[in-house]
Amino acid sequence: MDFYIVIPCHNESAFIGQTLASLVAQTHLPKKVVVVNDQSTDNSAEIVSAFAKAHSYIHLLNITSSDKHLPGSKVINAFYKGFESLDDEYDVICKYDADLIFPPNYLEKVNNAFTENNAIGMAGGFCYIEKDGNWELENLTNKDHIRGALKAYRKACFKDIGGIKKAMGWDTIDELLAKYHKWEIHTDDTLHVKHLKPTGNTYNKSAQYKQGEAFYGMRYGLILTLIASSKLAKRKGNIKLLKDYLSGYLKAKAAKKEYLVTPKEGAFIRTTRWSGIRKKLGL
Repeated sequence: MDFYIVIPCHNESAFIGQTLASLVAQTHLPKKVVVVNDQSTDNSAEIVSAFAKAHSYIHLLNITSSDKHLPGSKVINAFYKGFESLDDEYDVICKYDADLIFPPNYLEKVNNAFTENNAIGMAGGFCYIEKDGNWELENLTNKDHIRGALKAYRKACFKDIGGIKKAMGWDTIDELLAKYHKWEIHTDDTLHVKHLKPTGNTYNKSAQYKQGEAFYGMRYGLILTLIASSKLAKRKGNIKLLKDYLSGYLKAKAAKKEYLVTPKEGAFIRTTRWSGIRKKLGL
């Protein structure tokens, strides 16, 4: 299968070379790689250019946008700039971060998953971060979830879900919408991807309210938002975030912000979430 990869990049000179080196070493090479250099002030562009000269399938796209690193806006806008520069001849479209090191067989195993099961709409491995010289699972989500850092979509699935939403929580929304459209999510815990920069390290402070806004956008409702916010704050080791998430939800509700999903999709999302909660409680 032909893999097209889009990598948003903003001041990633310390990492992007390692990411690209791991991609050109794949046993199943990508067909096209576009690195979207989003107003970097370091030498990210020069590093990517060097790879582009050595590998014809790697391309550099320079764009200008906001300096703020807000999840779900800056990165996804950059992704779409790269996506729009590509043709439609891909089988799998990937949104990867610029601070990852992939094992050599990563794309091969993802390719095999898609090839062997036509019901799989998304596939990916897991992010590991370095702690005291050891690489440990970056345990921010359940193991049935593919992190936003390394999403790979079958073309038909990507089209069914309407692409990636330009909002925080997009990497949860996409999976819920994929399930709504009867696609399966495939995670492979043998695929350990080194995440060189832990999640959230460069987020703008105003991003703390975006998570609650995303829960509103997904039509969670207050009780589900409270449960999801508590769980996420606990995972991040900062219970104070619970207040920020709830504030974000209530502000979005008061402002009557536009929802990210239709009423029917929202009903499916709530049913799916409550089903998962009951299952964990043994009910």
